[in-house]
Amino acid sequence: MATSELFPDSLQAGMCSNDRSDIFNEFIQRCANLQPMKVAVSWPNSDVALAGAMEAFQAGLILPILVGEEMQLRALAEQRAIDLRPFRIVDVKDAEEAVARSVELCRVGEASALMKGDLHTDLLMSAVIDKQSGLRGLRRMSHIFIVDAPLYSRTLLISDAAINIYPTLEDKVDIVQNAIWLAHALGNPEPRVAILSAIETVNPKIRSTVDAASLCKMAERGQIAGGILDGPLAFDTAVSVQAAAIKRLSSPVAGAADILIVPDLESGNMLAKQLEYLASAHLAGIVVGARVPIILTSRADPACARLASCAIAALFAEYERSDKKVSPVHGTV
Repeated sequence: MATSELFPDSLQAGMCSNDRSDIFNEFIQRCANLQPMKVAVSWPNSDVALAGAMEAFQAGLILPILVGEEMQLRALAEQRAIDLRPFRIVDVKDAEEAVARSVELCRVGEASALMKGDLHTDLLMSAVIDKQSGLRGLRRMSHIFIVDAPLYSRTLLISDAAINIYPTLEDKVDIVQNAIWLAHALGNPEPRVAILSAIETVNPKIRSTVDAASLCKMAERGQIAGGILDGPLAFDTAVSVQAAAIKRLSSPVAGAADILIVPDLESGNMLAKQLEYLASAHLAGIVVGARVPIILTSRADPACARLASCAIAALFAEYERSDKKVSPVHGTV
């Protein structure tokens, strides 16, 4: 059946249409030679959630397995003139059952990624991190925002702004390494990693500065691999050459950061949302460190960001399957 027969004109975009969406379009285009991922879409029982899964399918990024209440899904599809016959539907009674079944599909290998539908993130992640039935991997899971900021010439990754609330130093080792691996998957072989704080000097009264210095030394000792770390750095010196020069700061990362590691979830979430709503940035986001990539989309996300999140998950899954992954040469903490 032709794609035009499955979807109305409103869902046949396939690419980001915004004038400055070249970064996200590049990720989508890089997936052209990849097989679409089988993705368990958990509770797509809203117009926006179902549309997001269909947009990603139409773009050739995913093969959705729709885990939701079937009668409601079919009613939503009928309203949008979407033909659901090509798709597997796992009928469940509520969102809690949808989350459990979606995680199970990923755990047994029937799906290669997990996508959040019309759910609260904490409901989905509570099932993901369950020690008995979840998707825990060998490393701590972390969320990474991929940021297309119009006034910054580099693709920015921000972590962690959605999973780890007050990460310890040990947690931050995995958060940093996860972000470096994602940067590699997106085509940056040696990302510059800024460990953020309020100042550029180590102050024992500010824990984030001590953590930053420790992480940089750990990278020197091979406990973190694949990136260039520096910190503590304030946000301005991390992204502005002029600010670094005024502060007489000599750093291989200052003014050219590819990855921003934030002190905690609150600061990271506020930073990302400020860039989105006050600086016209676009955000995509995934969770890494689990057995499969997890696509966390928001009901407020534009179609471009939803497509980019799926493309980034596909690229990361391909990287995980490759032999290109650079691992630390020494133990962590």
